[in-house]
Amino acid sequence: MLKFAAPFLLSAALLVVPASMANANQTISNNLSKCSPGNGPAVMVKVNGIKESSGNMRVQSYRGTSEEWLKKGAWLSRIEMPAKRGTMMFCLPVPKSGTYAIAVRHDVNGNGKTDLSTDGGGMSNDPSINIFNLGKPSYKKTAFEVGNEVKSISIQMKYM
Repeated sequence: MLKFAAPFLLSAALLVVPASMANANQTISNNLSKCSPGNGPAVMVKVNGIKESSGNMRVQSYRGTSEEWLKKGAWLSRIEMPAKRGTMMFCLPVPKSGTYAIAVRHDVNGNGKTDLSTDGGGMSNDPSINIFNLGKPSYKKTAFEVGNEVKSISIQMKYM
């Protein structure tokens, strides 16, 4: 009996998703109505200083923890859409109230690669980015709290 149960137990164990990975890696549309009053939890992100209407914008939400901030594959949700010069608004629903951080990237030529001489970026709380932190400031400088409401933040784009 035990040798027949073992494959079933292994299969069941593989279906269990760690709580930290629930709701992770979802590419979503930029549905601003999800950030209207009474909805939430969500983050309304105002991105300022987009230098030109070319290429693509990528906005990603992360849990504001050292284990997940800017770690490959650890983002919760992502919005990708064509860039528009000036200011753009993005709505990122979050799974529950808690500590989060947002990263923004402007791929100016739309090639899907980071071109340091032309592409731009920004993060929640607008931390300073320099050669010493290699563009990856601590989660402590980018994290913010979201309750059950819609939290509004502004991010200033930075280009070389």
